[in-house]
Amino acid sequence: MEFPKSLSAVQSSIKNGEYTLLQLVEAYLTEAEKTADLNIFLEVWKEEALEKAAVIQQKIDSGSAGKLAGMVIGLKDNICYKGHKVSASSKILEGFESVYSSTVVKRLLADDAIFIGRLNCDEFAMGSSNENSAYGPVKNPLDPNRVPGGSSGGSAASVAANTCLVALGSDTGGSIRQPASFCGVFGIKPTYGTISRHGLIAYASSLDQIGPFAHSVEDLSAVIEVMAGPDEFDSTLSTNQLNLKADTKKHRIAYLQECFDAEGLDPEVKKAHLDKIEELKAAGHTVEAVSFPYLDQLVPCYNVLTNAEASSNLARFDGMRYGYRSENAVDLETTYTKSRSEGFGPEVKRRIMLGTFVLSAGYYDAYYSKAQKVRRLIQDKTFEIFQDYDFILTPTTPHTAFELGAHGDDMVAMYLEDIFTVQAPLAGVPAMSIPLFTHSNGMPFGLQLIANKFEEGKMLQFAEELAG
Repeated sequence: MEFPKSLSAVQSSIKNGEYTLLQLVEAYLTEAEKTADLNIFLEVWKEEALEKAAVIQQKIDSGSAGKLAGMVIGLKDNICYKGHKVSASSKILEGFESVYSSTVVKRLLADDAIFIGRLNCDEFAMGSSNENSAYGPVKNPLDPNRVPGGSSGGSAASVAANTCLVALGSDTGGSIRQPASFCGVFGIKPTYGTISRHGLIAYASSLDQIGPFAHSVEDLSAVIEVMAGPDEFDSTLSTNQLNLKADTKKHRIAYLQECFDAEGLDPEVKKAHLDKIEELKAAGHTVEAVSFPYLDQLVPCYNVLTNAEASSNLARFDGMRYGYRSENAVDLETTYTKSRSEGFGPEVKRRIMLGTFVLSAGYYDAYYSKAQKVRRLIQDKTFEIFQDYDFILTPTTPHTAFELGAHGDDMVAMYLEDIFTVQAPLAGVPAMSIPLFTHSNGMPFGLQLIANKFEEGKMLQFAEELAG
């Protein structure tokens, strides 16, 4: 079977009798088995997916199916689905079964989407390569010697490997957009506060946002439209309505000069983007270089804030109420210390300790408070740019997917993988990676578009134009 690249193609093929939904799901399941060595899935819900496919096919035949009928979705292992395991790819939640469904899962199911399985990710969404999972690294389907990116590497890889049509991920500092770039698919982080975080296992609550991966812009739009909207379980949701209407005018686009001057930017990545800028100018768009003087402050600011929030959010995993409890614990203190020491992986422990340090009495003002002030400067400068421009354009990543183990124990190099992606979450604005380019090494890389708050519609329409 030639795998479809959009929901409209699926629905058209089913309507024309080319295949049934059951046959499509079976094809995805077969592909998941064939690519098992890539370690994309932690669990495949085979029987359930087939049962739902049969039910939804009947709905399609009777004309009563929801708007997402035919969409098969992979679920990142930090999004809750009632009656299914969820572990954030961590030993500390090994075997834990969710007692409720996240808001996004409930809304997608209500429109007849099918969830096919649980996708591997960096532990508690902390990582940029998907090498931090307690269940082993995910491999890039386009080159198994390379990483798929992180933390939503399993989600990006699942779409690239044709094991599902769409996948859900979460983006705190680039965890959707960077893997999308490395795997050659579309990925979007919506405006903070447009999609409920209820049922998303928290990493850094002021930045976390759920978003989709897909082969097409139209599928990103369809999924976001269903997921977005008010939710009584998330008080941080905005009352602004998400605007997904198209905007076909010629745009004013800013590209950040410091990004293109950044040390470590692959020359081919730079040239491809500069060539695209010239194409946009020739097409009648205004594209101008602007200065963003805080590029070098983005990653340090992000790390201080996210580690602080992780230190607080992950305090609940203590071996007392649910999840992993150490067999070596003998009293209250050792239950805490041994369960957390044995249950969390090295990167998670590193970030918890750093977060606890920056929140401590003697260092709060020097680190956490100062990072909040820098965040405001980043927000203000971003919104200042949007006073004159419709979009900000940058590379999504400085280079293509790197080889497994390439960064070794060099945590600074790993953290700098997010250098172009952390601006959007710090400012709370939407951003997406568009799979436009192929490197001479054969690997894809994406162009990043950043838009003003709640302007996903304009951004998606322009992405469609760019993707051609």
